[in-house]
Order: sequence, then C-alpha cells, then structure tokens
Amino acid sequence: MVILPAIDIKDGNCVRLFRGDYATAEKVADSYLDTALSFEAAGAEWIHMVDLDGAKEGRPVNMKIYTDVAEKTKLKVEVGGGIRNIETIEGYLKMGISRVILGSAALKDPQLVKDSVEKFGGEKIVVGIDALNGMVATDGWLESSDVNYIDLANKMISFGVRYFIFTDISKDGTLSGVNAEQLKALYDGTRGECSIIASGGVHTMDDIVTCKEMGLYGTICGKSIYTGSLDLAKAVEYAKEEI
Repeated sequence: MVILPAIDIKDGNCVRLFRGDYATAEKVADSYLDTALSFEAAGAEWIHMVDLDGAKEGRPVNMKIYTDVAEKTKLKVEVGGGIRNIETIEGYLKMGISRVILGSAALKDPQLVKDSVEKFGGEKIVVGIDALNGMVATDGWLESSDVNYIDLANKMISFGVRYFIFTDISKDGTLSGVNAEQLKALYDGTRGECSIIASGGVHTMDDIVTCKEMGLYGTICGKSIYTGSLDLAKAVEYAKEEI
C-alpha cells in the first residue's frame, strides 16, 4: 500500500481544514517545500496536494507551489483543486506532476474525465469522490448532490478510470478514524476493479492497518502527521510490507 502525506494550500499557506470548512483553516507548517522534503526523508514516495483556493474558484491558483515540489524533491506529486479543463491537466503533467485529480468535474463534466483518460492514460488521472452521508459533494465541498458515491465510481470506471480518492467529508480533519464501512462498500461495489485511496479521519497506525487489510491501494495522511498522532516513517514502512 502507498502512503500519501498531504499538504493543502490556502492563500499560499500549508493548512488543514475541519470537515472541509474553509473557515476552520489552520496553518500547520511554515514552508511547503521543507514539509515536502521532510516527507521524502521519512520514506514517502508520493505526496497529495490540494489547491483549496483553486477548488473554490474553479481554476488553478497555487500552481507554482506544486510544480516547485515536483522539481525540488524526488516525490511523485498528485494534485487536485480547480482542475476543470484538459489544458490545465496537460499543463500540470508537462510541469512534472505525476497524477492529476479530477473532483467536481467527475460529476459536472464527465466528458472531461473520459477525454482525459483517453488522452493521458489511466495512470495519470485520479478521480476524487468526496461524499457526505454517501452523497457526492463538489466545488470544494460547498455544493451537495443526490448522486451516490458508488454509482459515480462505477460510471467513472466505465470511462477507464482506475484510481479513486474517497473522502468522507464528515471525517476529514477530525482524527476520528477512517470510514471503514463506506470504504469497504466502495471496494465491494466496484468489484475490486479500481485502486482506492482512503482520505479523511486517519489518526493512528490502526487506520493504516485497517486500510491495508482491506486491500486498498493507498491512504492519505494529513492532520495525523502534523499533530504527531501518526509516525509517517513507521506508516510508510508498514505499508510497504507484504501481508
């Protein structure tokens, strides 16, 4: 399993939110680059980065920060937030970003997802499914829908999507543990045809163990690393072990 330490950017700062509420933004580090380098030193191979300003505005806002990390570390960078067209995706990939996250677009512009997978391949595109009470939310979690998260995943699989990030918004930033029930339902509901990355609620090694034993591809860790409730190096080491 892959561990993806996370850096969310708002107003140029490294922050964490509580349940996706922008008003709760809390600065967690002074330097995004130093933070990324510390993740690399702990053994991480990937980093998950979100442009919170971009998610809200529907366009990339902090692009230089992500390309900086791609250029100045050995980490593979996964970026999301405000990516709404194929030109932005191509721009990110040309600048060294390893994987681009399409979130709101999966619901509002599914053709973009289909076209992106056809043009760039399934390894370069990951669909972020953020849900509240099992229903998909969009636009930086500011808008809700009546679409079930498993139904959306299956539609995306039919387009050739192979990577998904599933976030239970009610768990995000709470350190209350992953939503194992919804993650298992997603795994079973997609018949194991995709690689699922768990996001939201990770607190301790118990969550890492739960995700690995469930057969998930990856786990995103944010607040748990910054608060010290999870040792990133230990999590990375355990995730790499054979079951």
